[in-house]
Amino acid sequence: MKMVDVGGKKKTGRVAVAVARLRMLAATLERIQQGKVEKGDVLAAARLAGIMAAKRTPDVVPLCHPIALSGVEVTLAPFEAGLEVRVEVRTVDRTGVEMEALTAACAAALTVYDMCKSVDRGMVIENVQLEHKSGGRSGTWNRTEPKPPRRAARKG
Repeated sequence: MKMVDVGGKKKTGRVAVAVARLRMLAATLERIQQGKVEKGDVLAAARLAGIMAAKRTPDVVPLCHPIALSGVEVTLAPFEAGLEVRVEVRTVDRTGVEMEALTAACAAALTVYDMCKSVDRGMVIENVQLEHKSGGRSGTWNRTEPKPPRRAARKG
């Protein structure tokens, strides 16, 4: 194993976008949206967790380079079966920020689970994936396959 030497690469603007989905009971989503979760503001906590995770990615993922991030945006939006986490990470550096975006999406999703597990232990974190990356030698990549099918919300 080794950390790849990126010292000879030119610094360029780089962006990565990752998503994660949480399937949950309709009642759980409603509680989140109404701010009626005992632990507090689920969406704010998840956004903060995502930002913190992006900054700490090299501490969790072996061989991942520490990168000076210029921006991290975490958004959570409802869909029929729960919440979708979307993370965009930006930098001007010698290597990409895909791992930071994916780590942030996972941490935000885990935070939602942690804050809501007392009311819905059956939540499922799924479809964690990179949607876009740009910058660097390999240029731009966008996910072209269709998004996963949306499942109907569980009743209860």
